[in-house]
Amino acid sequence: MNADYGHWVSIQTRWKDNDLYGHVNNAVHYSLMDTAINEWMIERAGFRPGESDEIALCVESHCSYKAEVSFPDTIDLGLRIGRLGSSSVRWEAGLYRSDGTLVAEGYFVHVFVGRDARRPTPIPEPIRAEMRKLVPA
Repeated sequence: MNADYGHWVSIQTRWKDNDLYGHVNNAVHYSLMDTAINEWMIERAGFRPGESDEIALCVESHCSYKAEVSFPDTIDLGLRIGRLGSSSVRWEAGLYRSDGTLVAEGYFVHVFVGRDARRPTPIPEPIRAEMRKLVPA
């Protein structure tokens, strides 16, 4: 696993992830990144998306595909933070086949906003403190 990423999760591909061309469809890569990010925020940083006064909205995303992956491959997804602002965070992800082949690299930019006003708001300090742990040294 690549040491540039501070958090790793292994994800088993599913039969339905393959498309007509016999490989995992590009939309699945985005879904895996989004799920890994939100799972980390909920489990590691204590984020409560259904209850908190602040929510994190995706305002930008990108994925660069490097190699095919197909069911029943396992994807090892590495996560790090490329930029941590006052109200925004750029998550960076590397997706690898279990044999170590880089499948895709991508990023999501989240902006924290007030649930009601939908205006940028500072990332809550307990979440920010956990996020700092994913910023490469």
